[in-house]
Amino acid sequence: MPQAHPDLAAALIRLGRIKYDEVDLDVVLSTIAQVAKDTIRGAAEVSVTLVQGAEAHTAAHTGDLALTLDEWQYEQGRGPCLDAATTGTAMLVPDMSAESRWPEWATRAHKAGAASSLSIGLPIQEAMVGALNIYAAEPRALDAQVELAQTLAGYGAIALANVHLYESTATLAQQMQEAMQSRAVIEQAKGIIMGQRRCSAEEAFTILARVSQDSNRKLREVAESLVDRAVSGGRE
Repeated sequence: MPQAHPDLAAALIRLGRIKYDEVDLDVVLSTIAQVAKDTIRGAAEVSVTLVQGAEAHTAAHTGDLALTLDEWQYEQGRGPCLDAATTGTAMLVPDMSAESRWPEWATRAHKAGAASSLSIGLPIQEAMVGALNIYAAEPRALDAQVELAQTLAGYGAIALANVHLYESTATLAQQMQEAMQSRAVIEQAKGIIMGQRRCSAEEAFTILARVSQDSNRKLREVAESLVDRAVSGGRE
């Protein structure tokens, strides 16, 4: 008796458990591919294609067959996964042996063991698009799975957007922290110069800037060096 596939609710729960502060994009993509394989009836292998500009690659796959079928499309520059990615629509191949839109690829795919396929467009971000690709061993195995696959792809796109947002936010937070640290050490250096030279804050900053320019070093590096020397008991 065949094993029952998890229902959509279970699949969405799995996607919802992704912790964006603990995983990177590769892990999210692999999770989406595996959830799709486990959920969509008839799916033999699943992959995720990413397209940026003219470059396409398989960012996640559940088996070598999916990777091979994707790469054959990249070599030819056309195929259902590429068309789905660029158009954002669903590309269903009910029967590889009767496929006329991509006949050469379909013939090779059929000989490799894929009898049908379904690719769903994935909007990733402005500069990148993608597709969720499902390959089946039987013809017409995915005909009734289009709506479910589109739903999963939609939630997968949300997961990808969330990880991208988290990474962007984390990068911004790190940049802000570095900027605050730079400002703090520069203020410390200015205080040291003001104490040594009996000058104003503006004059102290001018001195720092002049040393930075003359030594071809960043202002923060000059400030850190001055503070380090002061802490260790040296003098400028």
